Amino acid sequence: MSVIPQSPVSELKITWPKLPDDFVLPDDPVENSEHPLLANALRQSLPSGLIESALITSNFALCAAINDRFICKAPDWMYVCPLEPWPHSAPRRSYTPHTEGPVPLIVMEFLSDTYGEEYSMEFQQRIGKWYFYEQVIKVPIYAIFQPQTAHLEVYALESQGYQVQTTNAAGRYWIPGLELELGVWEGTRDNRTGNWLRWWNAQGELLLWPEELAEDERQRADTERQRADTERQRADTERQRAEQLAQRLRELGVDPDS
Repeated sequence: MSVIPQSPVSELKITWPKLPDDFVLPDDPVENSEHPLLANALRQSLPSGLIESALITSNFALCAAINDRFICKAPDWMYVCPLEPWPHSAPRRSYTPHTEGPVPLIVMEFLSDTYGEEYSMEFQQRIGKWYFYEQVIKVPIYAIFQPQTAHLEVYALESQGYQVQTTNAAGRYWIPGLELELGVWEGTRDNRTGNWLRWWNAQGELLLWPEELAEDERQRADTERQRADTERQRADTERQRAEQLAQRLRELGVDPDS
């Protein structure tokens, strides 16, 4: 699916100024308490090589200027790479592509029960998120996830707009640039049972969260300890058999050491 705006984007003046220090960002509350958990889970299983030199954010201002008016949207999850380390002591407030670094590789939105801007192509009084990501920022990959229904849509920027992508045989989406698969997993984490977005590598192996890696390591250690215990018991049994045989030979008048 692709929705082309009624007015060509070329008629708009798009520039890439840094957000002024005195610009007041919207202080909207997080719409859904599940969204930070979903975003954090996506980051925590990424390989270290994809985290280094990357900006990975949740509910963070992505900015541009349209007709000299600053526009900021806050994707539920955003990945930008490569990016130079932030040189300032104060925390980063926003990100402006082209001026501060490359266009984000992927942005994601998590749907709530109430209607939002995720599909909005509005570009006059308000700027819809779809329009902003597709026509202004031109983010290559846009994902929309509905946690309650486990419905995941992934769009890729092709020609003038987003085109819906299809899943592979495993029901997951290949994400170029990350070289990972994105899919839905159902389970429990952080006292939340439900649907999660997770990563799989090119071999179809699930990338584990830190606590899963720790549990995996604990199980491996338990298996190795059990193997060592079994080997020790086998050695003890062999020693006992050898001692019994030696004792029997002595009783028969045979020196077992000769």
